Amino acid sequence: MTTNPIDQFLTELQAGVGMSAAYWTPDAHLDATVPQWRFEQDGAEAVAATFSGWYNVPISIDRVTRTPVPGGETVELDLSWAEHGMPFAAHQVHLIELDGDRIAKDTTFCGGRWSASLLAEMGAARGC
Repeated sequence: MTTNPIDQFLTELQAGVGMSAAYWTPDAHLDATVPQWRFEQDGAEAVAATFSGWYNVPISIDRVTRTPVPGGETVELDLSWAEHGMPFAAHQVHLIELDGDRIAKDTTFCGGRWSASLLAEMGAARGC
């Protein structure tokens, strides 16, 4: 592979047309913590399918912080998108481990999908 797999992940995340299994190791592991739940997926196809369900519309990355760590990166994201004309946002952290030029593991923490009313409430609570 010639493209950085994390760059590819972020590019596909923004496009909202599905995620490829090509930049995941065959035995890739996803450990995801989402509101009120935690689950795991194993295998490139299963991980790509899970993320394809999450990122199925075009998404804006409003802020990204990429921090190199031994064997991978920590990627913090503020995301926004629209579904049926309604705005949404999310805050996520991906602890990504690489195996050569592929992603071997993604431990993901997601605060959930925030609707316009929740975003307004959070803004008011911050004094924005």
